[in-house]
Parts: sequence; structure tokens; C-alpha cells
Amino acid sequence: MRKQAMRESARRSRGRRLLWQPESVRARTTLGATVVVALALIVAGYLVVALLRDNLYGRAELTAEVSARSIAGQLASGTAPTAIELPDDDEAAQILDATGNVVAASEDLAGLGAVGDFAPAPDPVTAETTETTESDDDSDDRTEDDDDADDDDDDSSETETPSESADSTNGAVGSSVEYATVTLPDEDAPYRFAAMTATAPDGTAYTVYSGASLETQEEAVDSVAATMWWALPPLLAVVALTTWLVTRRALRPVGAIQKELISITGGDLSRRVPVPASRDEIHSLAVTTNTTLTALDHAVSQQRRFVADASHELRSPLAILRTQIEIARDHPELLDLDATLADVVRLQDLAADLLLLARLDAGERPPHNEVAFTELVREEVARRAASDRVPVRLEVEEDLSVFGVRGHLARAVGNLLANAQRHAETAVTVKLEVEDDEWLHLDVGDDGNGVPAGDRRRIFDRFVRLDESRSRDDGGAGLGLAIVQDVVLAHRGMVWVLESPEGGALFRLALRRADRRPLRENAETGGTGG
Repeated sequence: MRKQAMRESARRSRGRRLLWQPESVRARTTLGATVVVALALIVAGYLVVALLRDNLYGRAELTAEVSARSIAGQLASGTAPTAIELPDDDEAAQILDATGNVVAASEDLAGLGAVGDFAPAPDPVTAETTETTESDDDSDDRTEDDDDADDDDDDSSETETPSESADSTNGAVGSSVEYATVTLPDEDAPYRFAAMTATAPDGTAYTVYSGASLETQEEAVDSVAATMWWALPPLLAVVALTTWLVTRRALRPVGAIQKELISITGGDLSRRVPVPASRDEIHSLAVTTNTTLTALDHAVSQQRRFVADASHELRSPLAILRTQIEIARDHPELLDLDATLADVVRLQDLAADLLLLARLDAGERPPHNEVAFTELVREEVARRAASDRVPVRLEVEEDLSVFGVRGHLARAVGNLLANAQRHAETAVTVKLEVEDDEWLHLDVGDDGNGVPAGDRRRIFDRFVRLDESRSRDDGGAGLGLAIVQDVVLAHRGMVWVLESPEGGALFRLALRRADRRPLRENAETGGTGG
């Protein structure tokens, strides 16, 4: 009782370990999915914030540039710096003369030094730029004069005033714009400044700095980033919980399969694991597991039956030998040496058959060589013809060979001949011929009672004798045809039962010819040289 309780405790402990395995898979899957989603969200959030920042900063930069161009245009048209209305509120502007002195500034920049000390200065308006501008204006004027000559009405309506002509000719605005982000004293948020040059009609050069505050943009970016960071943990929690539940549901059939396997390992191989309704990998696993359990159950049942039958078959000759030896010990004159020798030979043959079947069941595959099958059949027929009451009619084709183990093939052919001679009335027919130029057929027929159609598969099972009333001395142990089938299958061949033309049974054995055997199959069986 104590050992049984310990065994049961160990089985339950093993079961708990097995049942924990899906939990481990579930945890790893949940962790992996959460990490992947977290990384994806962080990268996506970084890209979104970066794009938003660039967009908002671009708008501030455009605002600053438009304001700077407006101020520079007024300076180029001849407006005095002090007369220009500079922007205020979220914008700031400053005008510097050629010496770098501040000549005008908005309220935010009042009393401060030149923004040029903090921001890069733009390229000045050069004489070449002015001359180019003047030449372009003259070219335009000449073109307009030509057009005016063709149309007097248009000329009178489009003639420029002297002041406009002077402004466009003498003033100029620099073509280059420089940008810089500057944090002003006593200001929390930085400004995005645009800087450009302008030349008044009197030739005075100015540098214009116009900036737009980035406070609103920074607040928007910070707000979006903060919202994303606050939303990340709840979103990851939802992902983790969803993955955990989905994985749990997906692995639930695996837990049921494992529970059933734990019970099956206790010794009841007739049970089967539950098959889920879903047509997925777990369904395939359950079907495969049940198929394996069916094959295992059949193998164990066959092994138990084989052990029981072998014990029964060995018990009879051993009991007879013991009886004969005990009688001979007390009455030596009653010892029948011939009968005792026959029983020993029969026992030896039975042990040899059992050993051969055990080797074939264990998957033993000796090296296969080329075997002259025609010669082998002749030898087996000649060996049995001299000692058997039933003659054998032989009809064979010459020079037929196969790849295999000569001893095993001889045993299979001998068993077929022995079975046919045991059931024949007057004669046994042996015929060896080629079929389809690739296979050879060995037909062994008799004129006995034949084999009923319903028993033609069963007779190849072990320890099967259709005529149970026949004595074991005449009928054998029922292993001969089982050995034939196992040997033929080990040689990639086939064997089956037909009805003989003489009215009895016809056993047909099919093997592939050696000179037609595929190279791949030859390599699998060990080659021609072992």
C-alpha cells in the first residue's frame, strides 16, 4: 500500500509538471507579444511626435519668414525703420543697420541686444544683386515700352509713377534667408527666427530679424507625447490580457490531451485523447496521438499474445521431454531415443522461429547482397523432395536474382514448401517467373483443401492454425507463414494467398529483381557489398 501511494504521488507530481507546461508557454507568448507591441508603439509614437514637431516648427518658420519679407520689403521701398509697424504678441522683430546697431525692435526685444549676437546673419545684399535687379528692371521696362508702342491705350493706363519706378530701381531685398532657434532672456519658450537683408533706396543696408514663438508648438508636442506615454501602459495591459486569454483558450485542448496521456501512462492503452473540433495543429496532434496509441495498443496486445502463445507452445515439448527423462531415469529400457530426439529438434526449431521473429520485430536488418534466387529455389525443393511423401513439380526461369539475406529468403521459401506439402493430397507445384520485367513471382500451390476467403489474411498471424484438431507434430506451431510474411516485408516484397488451379491454396511471393531494383532502395538496404 505504501509503495502504491508513493507511486500515485509521483504520478500526480508528474502530472502537475506537465500541466504547468502550457502555463509557461502562455507566459512566454504573452511576454513576447507585449514586448513586440511595446517596441512597435514606442517607435510609432516617436515617429508621430517627430513628424508633428517638424510640421509645427515648419509653420512657425514660415510665419517668421513672411513677417521678415514684409519688413524687408517696406525698407526697400523707402519706409523708415521707425515708421514700420513691427509684429507683437507671439512674434518678435528687430531691425539692425550696417554697423549692427538696433534701429527698431518689437516690444519683446526692446532693451535687448542685437539678435544677431545669438542668430546667424544672412548674406548681405551685394552690388551685383542690385545691378542685376536694375538690369532686370530696365529689361522689363524696355519690353513694356515695346508693348506700349503697339498699344497706346495700354501704355497710358500702365505707365508707372516716378516714385514707383524709383523704388523698384533703388531698393532691394536679399535673396537668402537664414533660420535659427533662439531662447530670449526672461522667456520660457524659444523663438524661431528668420533673418534677411534689405537695402533702402538711399543705399542704407539693414538686417531684419523676425521670429515666431514656439510656445504653442512645444505645448502641443509635449501634450501629444504625454498622452502617448500615459496611454502606453493601459494599451500594453490590454494586449497582454488579450494574448493571455487567447493563448489560454488555444492551449486548453493541449491540457486535456496531457491529462488523458497521464491516465494512459498508468497502463490503460485502450483510452484515447480528446480530439478538438477545430481543424488546426492541435487537432492534428490529437489525431496523430490517437493513431500512435492505437498502434501501441495493437503492438502491446500482440506482444502479450505472442508471449502467452510462445509459453504455451514451449510448455508442451518441455513437459514431454521432462516426462521422458524422468521415465528413463527409473526405467532406462523404456527410453525412446528417436522420439526424444524428434522432440528436441522440434523444440530447437520453435526456439529458432521465435528468435527470428524477435529479430525481425526489433528491426534488425542484416546487409543485403545479391542472391541467385533461381538456385535458392532449386536447392530448397531438392532438400525437401527427398524426405517428403508429396512430390514437387518445379518450373523456373533461369538466372533470376534478388537483393536480400540468403538465409532469411531460404527460410521463407522452405516454409512455403513445408506448408504446401503438409496440406497437399498428391502433388505440389512450384513456379518461378518474371512479371512486368521488374518483379519475379514465386507461386507455391497444392491440391489440398485450400484456404477459405475469410481466413486468407488471418493465416499470416502468429500461432494461427486453421485446423485446431491437427496434432502439433503434423501441424506445426503456427509460425511458418508469419515468418514468411515478415521476411518478405523486410525485403520490400509482398505475399498473399490465391486459389490454386488444382483446387488447393496458391501462395504467391513477389520480390523485385536485382537488376531492376532502384539505386535508392538498394542504398537503404545496405548495398550489394554489405
